[in-house]
Amino acid sequence: MSNKSNILVTGGTGLVGSHLLVLLTEQYPKVTAIYRNEARIEKVKHVFSYYDKQDFFQNINWIKADILDIPALEAAFDGVNQVYHCAAKVSFAEKDEALMRKVNIEGTANIVNISLSKNVNKLCYVSSIATLDKKPKNDLITEENEWNPESNNYDYAITKYGGEMEVWRASQEGLSVIIVKPGVILGPGYWGENTGRFFSNAANNYPFYTEGMTGFVGVQDVVKSMVKLMESEVNNEAFILVAENKTYKEVLTQIAKSIKTKTPYIKVNSFTANLAWRFSNMVSLLTGKKPLITKQTAKSSLSITRYSSEKLEKAINFSFTPIHQVINGLGRLFLQDKILKMNQKLS
Repeated sequence: MSNKSNILVTGGTGLVGSHLLVLLTEQYPKVTAIYRNEARIEKVKHVFSYYDKQDFFQNINWIKADILDIPALEAAFDGVNQVYHCAAKVSFAEKDEALMRKVNIEGTANIVNISLSKNVNKLCYVSSIATLDKKPKNDLITEENEWNPESNNYDYAITKYGGEMEVWRASQEGLSVIIVKPGVILGPGYWGENTGRFFSNAANNYPFYTEGMTGFVGVQDVVKSMVKLMESEVNNEAFILVAENKTYKEVLTQIAKSIKTKTPYIKVNSFTANLAWRFSNMVSLLTGKKPLITKQTAKSSLSITRYSSEKLEKAINFSFTPIHQVINGLGRLFLQDKILKMNQKLS
């Protein structure tokens, strides 16, 4: 079989990219995905096992490339006519600002420039609700709540917005684009990273919660909506992907119940949150490890923001999976992985 593929996925070894590859390889005989760390390909293979789709894993044409390495990227674009750009640097630590600017802005510029030069038909860019103004004109934040540089904009949000600007520039130069802005994505396979730590923390009886609110969405809904949008006639539009608006207390309580551990019982207010991020920052400076809590994560965990996905639901007739259903399914997979890990240690 030829190595040529008409679909390219960046960030294929991450949460969104790996679940997207499961969906795409069912439909296409060859999908190209770029990677930087070969060890993470095993994580993707494990994600395929959740769906009992291991046979489709061989449909991936893996190419080692960094989105900052233009020659390697150009080779990965051979025969490609659709691009799903999932690669990003996600961090709320101030020390990562320069790297986020390079990856999220310069890296995205590289992707769209090569897409233009290689005559790619359509590109889907995974952005974030972080790029939306947090002061809605009505109760719900929609796609019309455009970026406001004066509204609590932090490094991650700034760099993802910068990536969006590169994508919109490409649309003006003739590339058909779709931008998706997921809320907090919940999905399996990456329990030690980002939102996966909600489950690993719950397994350790993490006692804290806040009553801040934001939009949550399951990773399967994220990738399904991306593929539907790319296969549709919809072009040059941005969409919020949020299944439900939930408080962190509700979500963390549901997660604890799904894996049968103690539900969180210590409420964190703004005073204790400010103490926590300062202490975490001090520990990080002393140990060199990433801070568990940053100024931004502390602030966002207390804020109340509600999002609307009505535009997406109408555009492609899409229905989201309720968050309690997503969490219950993830709880089963988390416990399954925990047992698997224990058995591997014993063998």
